[in-house]
Amino acid sequence: MEKKILITCFEPFGGDGFNASDAVAGAMAESIGGLRAEKLVLPVEFGRAAEIAAARVRELRAGIIVMLGEARARKAVTPELLAINLNHTSIPDNAGAVPQDEPIVSGGAAAYFTPFPARALAEKISNAGVPAALSYSAGAYVCNDLYYRILREFEGSGTRAVFVHVPRADGEEAYKKMAFAISSALADTIDG
Repeated sequence: MEKKILITCFEPFGGDGFNASDAVAGAMAESIGGLRAEKLVLPVEFGRAAEIAAARVRELRAGIIVMLGEARARKAVTPELLAINLNHTSIPDNAGAVPQDEPIVSGGAAAYFTPFPARALAEKISNAGVPAALSYSAGAYVCNDLYYRILREFEGSGTRAVFVHVPRADGEEAYKKMAFAISSALADTIDG
């Protein structure tokens, strides 16, 4: 059976009509490191995004999960080293939820680290000509919620997951350049 990569991104949120993660995911390669890449747009909803993503991972029997999210304030592509057990936001998700200092999983681990070589991924994206840096905080919004739940769900299964935040950019070509750099970096680190 052919191994697969699941690439997730998000729909628009916060009253905006655009999400940079969707633009990048849409421009990513159909095959990465010899593995077929499937793409999935997720709702910006605490809990529900992870449920949909986990179900698709199981359907595809995906060996690698690459989750993309938009970080409007950042200027670089930032692979995330870890996810924390915390949901907190001042803006509602797309279902209207506004959690305040709530654990994602009551009694769950404080954090999960990615089993993916996130630092090497950041370096390879940067080497491809796109500003990139390792990040130590995926925030406490839906991106982090998704990341935490997916890392927890597939811990020890052999399925590797990494979250990558992408910045807003000027125009389609900039998103294509990010997509190419991320795809190339993933192909180079797939066996890492």
